[in-house]
Amino acid sequence: MAEPNFFPAATALDFGAVSAMSGVALPDGVDPARRIAGVAPLDTAGPDDLAYMDNAKYTDALAATRAGLCLVSPRFSARVPSGTVALVTPVPYHIFAKVLARLFPQALRPGSVFGSQGGVAPGAFVHASAVLEAGVSVDPGAVIGPGAEIGTGTVIQSHAVIGPQVRIGRDCAIGAGATLQSTLIGNRVIIHPGVRIGQDGFGFAMSPKGHMKVPQIGRVIIQDDVEIGANTCIDRGASRDTVIGEGTKIDNLVQIGHNVVIGRHCVIVSQVGIAGSTTLEDFVVLGGQVGLAGHLTVGMGAQVAAQSGVAGDIPRGAKYGGYPAQPALSWAREAALLKSLVARRGKTTDRSEG
Repeated sequence: MAEPNFFPAATALDFGAVSAMSGVALPDGVDPARRIAGVAPLDTAGPDDLAYMDNAKYTDALAATRAGLCLVSPRFSARVPSGTVALVTPVPYHIFAKVLARLFPQALRPGSVFGSQGGVAPGAFVHASAVLEAGVSVDPGAVIGPGAEIGTGTVIQSHAVIGPQVRIGRDCAIGAGATLQSTLIGNRVIIHPGVRIGQDGFGFAMSPKGHMKVPQIGRVIIQDDVEIGANTCIDRGASRDTVIGEGTKIDNLVQIGHNVVIGRHCVIVSQVGIAGSTTLEDFVVLGGQVGLAGHLTVGMGAQVAAQSGVAGDIPRGAKYGGYPAQPALSWAREAALLKSLVARRGKTTDRSEG
C-alpha cells in the first residue's frame, strides 16, 4: 500500500523566490532558478531541500547538513557548510513559516474532512432557521442549531455541534467533534477538534447544607484570528462575558474559566488552567501547566514560566516563575540558595558519618 501524501505542495519554488520572500540577496554565482523540492530538518535535508537554523542546540547538525538552501541567523552563518547556500537573516524561522505557507497553504487551517468545497454534505443536520452564507462547508454528522449564523468560507467538520443563536464569522474552521454554545466568533478563527466552548462555568453558592448551582448567563466572545487547540475548554461567563482577544493563540488542553478576559496576541501553552474572573492583558505569555487563581490581573507583556502557580497580580512586562510564582530573579536566587544549602548539608552529613 502506497503511503499517502497528506500535504502535497501547492506550487513550486526556486531559490530566487525564497530570496525575494526573505528580502536577502542570493550570494554571487547562485542560480536563482534552482528548484526547491521540499523542506526538511537540518539532519535529513538533501540538496533540493530548504532548512532553517536559529538554535544553538543544532550547531553540529548545521555543520553537517546537506541542505541545498538554509535560512540562518547571523550568529550561526559561519557554520554553514560550503555545499549549502546560506540566506542570512535575523528572522529565519519567520521566513521559513512564509515559505511553508506558500508551499502548503492547506496546512494553515483544517479543511473539510469529507473533501467538500462548499455546501451541506449528506448526513449533516442544519436547522431550517440557521443562516449559512454561500461558500460554507458542512461535513457529515455536523449539527447546526436554530438561529445560528455562519459566514462564507467557514468549514464545519464532522460531528461538530453549533448551538442555537451562535454566530461564526468568515473563513473560520471548526474542528471535528467541537461544541459551541452561547458563543460569538469573529473571522479567521481556527478551533481544533474536541474543543468545548460556551458550556456552564463552574459556579456554585457553597453552604454546609450543600452547593446551589448558580445559572451562568454570560457568553463567550472570540475575536478575529484566534486559534484554539484541541480539547481546550472555555466556559461561558456567569454574569458578564468570557472574552478571547484578537490574535491570541491557545494550545491543546487548556481550561479557561467563566468571566476570564484574555487580551490581544496572548500565547497560552498546553495544560494551563485559568480560574474565573482573571484578566490577561495584551501579549501575555503563559508556559505549559501554569495555574492562575481567580480574580487576578496579569499585566501587558508579562511572562510566566512553565508549571508556575500564580496567586497574585503580576505587573506589566514582568517575568515570573515558581510555586508560588514570584519575580524570575528572586525565584532563581531562591533555587540557587536552596541547592547550595542542600549541598552544604550533604557534606556535613558525610563528615559526621565518617
